[in-house]
Amino acid sequence: MKCNIGKTDKIIRIVAGVVIGALGIYYQSWWGLVALLPLLTAAFSICGLYSLLGISTDKGVK
Repeated sequence: MKCNIGKTDKIIRIVAGVVIGALGIYYQSWWGLVALLPLLTAAFSICGLYSLLGISTDKGVK
């Protein structure tokens, strides 16, 4: 699979993942597990939904 997540998108996903994870831990909720989705998509620079919709925020992909 080709990378389809750009630098700005990656930063937003990391921040969102950390915030969601911290809130999940603070409130002792299962929502902390939801934080894995944006963190993993940022780590691998691949978003399955973007692939299905033909979207790419990576400037290297044409």
